Amino acid sequence: MKKLNFIPDGIIFDVDGTIWDSTPVVTQAWNKALTDTGFGYVQVTADRLKGLFGLPMIEIMRDILPGVSDKELKRFEKVCNEYEEDYISRVSGHAYINIEETIKELSGICPVIIVSNCQSGYIEIMMKHLDLNDYVTDKICHGDNGLSKAENIKLMNRKHGLKRSVYVGDTIMDANACIEANEPFIFASYGFGHVDDYDFIIDEPKALLNLFK
Repeated sequence: MKKLNFIPDGIIFDVDGTIWDSTPVVTQAWNKALTDTGFGYVQVTADRLKGLFGLPMIEIMRDILPGVSDKELKRFEKVCNEYEEDYISRVSGHAYINIEETIKELSGICPVIIVSNCQSGYIEIMMKHLDLNDYVTDKICHGDNGLSKAENIKLMNRKHGLKRSVYVGDTIMDANACIEANEPFIFASYGFGHVDDYDFIIDEPKALLNLFK
């Protein structure tokens, strides 16, 4: 197993599969949106969404609704985002064990930042549910500015003057974004995906604290 040979000056987190798992709630929102927009012949499962999370929303929709025009996908996306925000606002996702305490402790050591490919507003809902507003320095997502995860990682590093930050994620999409951004990748093996190439691996969030010893 590879090890980091430096102490990070910042830590950037993915959301789904890394901080929490909201797929049971999101699945309900997606299936209602599919039904209400005329695509009820397609229904998704939590496991299918777990395999797609990490991709931009448009790519997830194209996978679930192949052959549907971009105009119709945009119509579905608007409804789906509204339903998802409503469902998640009312019912929290499942936070991984010790993640809140770990983020709070890390925030006293270095900036804690969140970068995700989710829709705008999703990170804010998650942070409110888990009481993280006072501990996260900054956040950005694909839904906010349309940029890729790699570009948003670089954006956050420039914005906060970080020279040795690390990214914590759980999928091959996260690993590939880190390669593109030249960012050390910490694989959260407790999450949704499987990754073979990483700089550091953790089987629980609290293990992140070992990076600062």
